[in-house]
Amino acid sequence: MNTIADPHLKTNLSSGTYQSGFGNEFATEALPGALPQHRNSPQLAPYGLYAEQISGTAFTAPRGHNRRSWLYRIRPAAVHHPFEQIDAGKLLSHFDAVPTPPNQLRWDPQPMPTVPTDFVDGLVTMAGNGSPEAQTGCAIHLYAANQSMTERFFYSADGELLIVPQAGRLQLLTEMGVIVIEPQEIAVIPRGVRFQVRLPDGQARGYVCENFGALLRLPDLGPLGSNGLANPRDFLTPNAWYEDREGDFRLVAKFGGHLWQAKIGHSPLDVVAWHGNYAPYKYDLRHFNTIGSISYDHPDPSIFLVLQAQSDTPGVDTIDFVIFPPRWLAAENTFRPPWFHRNVASEYMGLITGQYDAKEGGGFVPGGGSLHNCMSGHGPDAATFEKASHSDTSKPNKVDHTMAFMFETRNIIRPTRHALESPTLQRDYQNCWLGIQKNFNPERA
Repeated sequence: MNTIADPHLKTNLSSGTYQSGFGNEFATEALPGALPQHRNSPQLAPYGLYAEQISGTAFTAPRGHNRRSWLYRIRPAAVHHPFEQIDAGKLLSHFDAVPTPPNQLRWDPQPMPTVPTDFVDGLVTMAGNGSPEAQTGCAIHLYAANQSMTERFFYSADGELLIVPQAGRLQLLTEMGVIVIEPQEIAVIPRGVRFQVRLPDGQARGYVCENFGALLRLPDLGPLGSNGLANPRDFLTPNAWYEDREGDFRLVAKFGGHLWQAKIGHSPLDVVAWHGNYAPYKYDLRHFNTIGSISYDHPDPSIFLVLQAQSDTPGVDTIDFVIFPPRWLAAENTFRPPWFHRNVASEYMGLITGQYDAKEGGGFVPGGGSLHNCMSGHGPDAATFEKASHSDTSKPNKVDHTMAFMFETRNIIRPTRHALESPTLQRDYQNCWLGIQKNFNPERA
């Protein structure tokens, strides 16, 4: 039997219903009275449910950083058969198989599959650093799928999943509610939360950053004050939803960099009520409040920071999630695209839609990606440099119909063997800078 408790939730399953705020203490129930009052673990929970806590941080983490939720479910999460290791395909979490070249790298989009492929089978690891065992670093995956998950469920014990669709909507049926995202929206599934991915449009493609370390959070605003960048109220967490469904299902776990599978006789999406601050959420990148210069110079890309995973070094993150959305450029007598630069940090970039303003010469297309590692020089291509060097900067201009993003890390991002040998690798990428001319003239300032 497939039970969706609330008729309102049933009619809105295609879009989900949500609560607003980032990291709030939420409380939600799909049946009235399912949440115990004034206690977490009563001797007998309402409706014969089981109380279960899921902790995303250490019990003793400071209150402001502590993340946990109490779930009230039909069966405990422990109810399943033993796990057995299965083939992980091109999904990896260790990155020392091949030496990492200092070259600038760029890839064409991952092709759509030609055989039935769900979200898990469609994951391909392109690069990463650190390890899930050390709980630091990240893995950068692509996904391309043409089949919904119906009889199996997935979770990652290795890290939280930041999902960035590029083509096709995703319906994420999680233990704690339903999230639907489309290109230019993102979703974060916390470490350990079980979910299914359905494809309302029949196929989908995008990017995933698997964060092994500290949980993603909103950055502090410093001199910006109390407003700007991503507004907390624009983050949406789902209301409780459950299904009471029995059958011959499989539960797939990513644990220690490997995939494991267990038989399970019921849907694990059976949480009838929950409360806490450890939960999946979504955010529409189009709501980002972009900050920029209104006098001169192009500011650092940190002004485009949406989410960060902090390290033990103040001011240095293990992951920055940065976007480059539509915006006005008003800096006068200024080279307006991103300048040429070399960073101690390493950058993986993706393009969701449109054209990136530093690569107007082509080659960087939606669904593709680029990797510029520590101290590898990069910046605008030759065509963009020439255009921007001679444009009229006396008037503002709009960068429009675009959405690019960047996963930036403190450590070298190591491409996988698959990424370095993939037919999607653009082996002529460096040519985009070889056309830059020498303009030096010692006789003219």
